[in-house]
Amino acid sequence: MSKKPEEYVVDAWIALLRAKEHALDHVEKSFKENGLPPFFWYDVLWELDKAGEKGLRPYEIEQGMLLPQYGLSRLLARMDKAGYVERTPSPVDGRGQQVTITEQGRETRQNMWEVYSKGIQSTVGDTFNEEECRTIQNLLTRLHRQKV
Repeated sequence: MSKKPEEYVVDAWIALLRAKEHALDHVEKSFKENGLPPFFWYDVLWELDKAGEKGLRPYEIEQGMLLPQYGLSRLLARMDKAGYVERTPSPVDGRGQQVTITEQGRETRQNMWEVYSKGIQSTVGDTFNEEECRTIQNLLTRLHRQKV
């Protein structure tokens, strides 16, 4: 039977969730102000851009995403319609799809990065020094890798 967390543990949890919400809200607002798609679109475009010409299967996109996307197939359909991605039958499994980024998608991702990188800098880089950033990264990586 696991014990209840100490108050300082709950405080750390609350701070972690609030920081995540604050950072994402800031970036989402910046995307909207600049006429850019939402963060989930950036996340998908980033995964596809990293994959290169071979593209990815939808489940591979979902595995690499920074945030869970429960309606990934609908999101990919919207991104395809917007011209940012292309979906083709999988060469391995004709029932599945292979998704690749288009040139328009690559340009949009780069435009989004210009805004996103400023959001990262203003929320994290302007608040913490290098040592603090590395400490945060190490602590949160350890938390992420923890088996639950």
